[in-house]
Amino acid sequence: QVQLVESGGGSVQAGGSLRLSCAASGDTDSTYSMAWFRRAPGKGREGVAAIDSSYKSHYGDSVKGRFTISKDNAKKTLYLQMDMLKPEDTAMYYCAADKGAGTSLWAISYKYWGQGTQVTVSS
Repeated sequence: QVQLVESGGGSVQAGGSLRLSCAASGDTDSTYSMAWFRRAPGKGREGVAAIDSSYKSHYGDSVKGRFTISKDNAKKTLYLQMDMLKPEDTAMYYCAADKGAGTSLWAISYKYWGQGTQVTVSS
């Protein structure tokens, strides 16, 4: 089993920045792929960014050039640096992990999920 706990969400004005963290524990190691997803009110789950065991990353089109995914294997922590935030980035953000997911932004690729952290961007 793998446990994931997100933190770092909050409220910010448009153009601002936030950094999300996802602390992993349990049966996880550096071979796991990890990703961030989000769900806005009234919308489906959207893949934001993913990173694989070799640090290769992949971003959703809506966040390219503004968000950066990274990880610290020693700390078992995943990060999402979010810059130039827009009101449309408002959503619940979830961390996900699984072996063999590569840099997939499909939710079905991930078995383990956190509870989420809310990000609200005001105009």
